[in-house]
Amino acid sequence: MTVKTRFAPSPTGFLHVGGARTALFSWLYAQHCKGEFVLRIEDTDRERSTQEAIDAIIESMKWIDLKWDEGPYYQTKRFDRYREVIDQLLKEGKAYKCYCSKERLEKMREEQMKNGQKPRYDGHCRNDHSEHAPDEPYVIRFRNPDDGIVAFDDMVKGHIEVKNSELDDLIIQRSDGTPTYNFCVVVDDWDMGITHVIRGDDHVNNTPRQINLYKALGAPVPVFCHLAMILGDDGAKLSKRHGAVSVMQYREDGYLPEALVNYLVRLGWSHGDQEIFTRQEMIDLFTLDAITKSASGFNTKKLEWLNAHYMKTLPAEQVAKELVWHLNRIGITDLSCGPKPEDVVRNYCERTHTLKEMAQKAACYYQDITEYDPAGVKKWIKEGSVDVLKDSLEALKSLSDWNAPSIDKVLEEVAAKREIGMGKVGQPLRIAVTGSAMSPGIGDTMMLVGRDRTLSRIQKAIEHFGA
Repeated sequence: MTVKTRFAPSPTGFLHVGGARTALFSWLYAQHCKGEFVLRIEDTDRERSTQEAIDAIIESMKWIDLKWDEGPYYQTKRFDRYREVIDQLLKEGKAYKCYCSKERLEKMREEQMKNGQKPRYDGHCRNDHSEHAPDEPYVIRFRNPDDGIVAFDDMVKGHIEVKNSELDDLIIQRSDGTPTYNFCVVVDDWDMGITHVIRGDDHVNNTPRQINLYKALGAPVPVFCHLAMILGDDGAKLSKRHGAVSVMQYREDGYLPEALVNYLVRLGWSHGDQEIFTRQEMIDLFTLDAITKSASGFNTKKLEWLNAHYMKTLPAEQVAKELVWHLNRIGITDLSCGPKPEDVVRNYCERTHTLKEMAQKAACYYQDITEYDPAGVKKWIKEGSVDVLKDSLEALKSLSDWNAPSIDKVLEEVAAKREIGMGKVGQPLRIAVTGSAMSPGIGDTMMLVGRDRTLSRIQKAIEHFGA
């Protein structure tokens, strides 16, 4: 049997962390088993589904590099198939038309709740439609078995049993003729040959109803694996109030996709005490029986730690691709006038925690300085600092080889000649060439700025602070 998994988001919003983890686990299991991974867009909720959300889901999947083997499939393009199956169920007596009004259903539920009963459809239209005209609006319901139990072995939750008497007759087609979620899911999984359904545990209650549908259709029932929820830093269910819960928000906040994926794989799955995994290690080691039953707590500090690790250890050229994206976001689109982005990465990966921060600090290498950091100026531009800048400018002008060691040597000679520490030379120069007192080593900084721009900026600072 070829293992086939699927990720089936509803495009009513962006791809969030919980969905991304589901997609990752589904993808990893398919990869581990040398199977196939399907992307399916469950867009039957026409009022809430948007193209913007579809685009965001696909963009997020591509950013975290979860490539699908089939799809994306769209449920709204499969309506003819759903109607065909519904007609089959009606013909076989496994589904029926229900003419019950909204008012009748509400009254029925109120009475059931008043009597301490579980609200469920009472089967009023199961066998008799004589009181209804054929042209009245109706829904189509699945004729759920009256007796027996639905049992399945969940790969995470264990053995689950539900009495059929607790399940009502599920609506599989609305009064406007559109099919419903629970029905479409079953037909899709059947048609697409899905063998393993990995999804959040908010779907556990849907599973018995869906299993009865699989059986009614004569379709194979897939293996189910329901993942426990993700909690925020405070122990509450992860939500928007915890900050970045959308996948692309993490990109905007400066995280690398490798860091986010490595973090997500450890939310509910483990391999001993190992924390850092290559993509291939994840594929090789991932199994469903290693998924934990308990909820996972989201730890932003740990994600930051992983991000710092990958910023320092991934090839600078790879990190630079993300840095360019962040530079573009702050309006820096022409990089020809500054250093290679990978050189920025090499010099700033130890000094910044996110790529957003790195881009902000690197902006000075690609665009003119419009202001100087007031705190840095107050601390480092003192009496005599302008003379230090003048001496440094003359020394640097005579430098034939513009490289970090040569620059450092020349500036050390300036400090020695004036009998002052390097801080009183380097810090005013940092402010002059970057606008800030925070940067890599002064030689590396001037290398990134470039010879002509460095000399021009020092001259400009002399004029500004010497005025």
